Amino acid sequence: MDDDIIAAEVAQKARLRALIVPREHGAWGLLFVPLFTGLAVGLAPAYHVGWLLLFTAAAFFLFWLRTPVESLIGSGVISAHTSLERRTAAIASGLLGVAAVACLADLLWGGRNGQLVYIGVIAGVALALQTALRRMGRDFRMASQLTGAVALTATAPAAYYLGTGRLGGAALTLWIANWLFAWNQIHFVQLRIHAAKAARFAEKFASGRYFFAGQLLLLAALVAGVLGRLTTPLSILAFVPTLFRGTRWFFSAPQPLNVRKLGWSEMRQGIAFGVLLAVALLLG
Repeated sequence: MDDDIIAAEVAQKARLRALIVPREHGAWGLLFVPLFTGLAVGLAPAYHVGWLLLFTAAAFFLFWLRTPVESLIGSGVISAHTSLERRTAAIASGLLGVAAVACLADLLWGGRNGQLVYIGVIAGVALALQTALRRMGRDFRMASQLTGAVALTATAPAAYYLGTGRLGGAALTLWIANWLFAWNQIHFVQLRIHAAKAARFAEKFASGRYFFAGQLLLLAALVAGVLGRLTTPLSILAFVPTLFRGTRWFFSAPQPLNVRKLGWSEMRQGIAFGVLLAVALLLG
């Protein structure tokens, strides 16, 4: 009997934790890698380190806030059902919300950094749309993740703006580049999960033909960006490891799916992309 009680308590604690702690570990990378690229490319002699720390904290709190809020409204992976679960999610939402508002208020105090509001509005709309898409079912899972990535990668132009005081073409290029990488990574992870049993090229291509075509379109878009002088030729190099990884899978020998290993591999991909993109834009 005691063992049953202990097991129930452990299960309850694990469930309460899942209600308030973000489960999408890969999304942390999609949040902080763009932040790094915006910081690196926008680094200036007058860079205000305090503002960067405040913005990083605000982004952290807002990202975390989404999980308990979705638990409360029933759009998350796990929903709060009991009074204890609802109270736990509500307290977490309140604390995280207050912390985020405090950071943002300090950043925007006295009318400074006013253009962050434009980025925040776009990110907020994207998150609201993502929540709506999630509630439409599993068929919209990919669309919801890609929409959410618009908000996550907004840290790139925001960090750039805080460093340079400008919100123009360079900031937009950073945002688009980071979103394109996020698109590729999200699509590849979903492909690996859904095509885990595919062994031969024909089987893999049948499952991943849209991803394969997307890889080609991504390369074409990058070349068009260079020709249109929207970005530098070196920026294409930042996507080379990603494009190579995605293409190699179609021709590689079959391997059992290890989700944890895949997650760490994609984290390394994100770090490599962030460093290469920052170097490419700085040198270009």
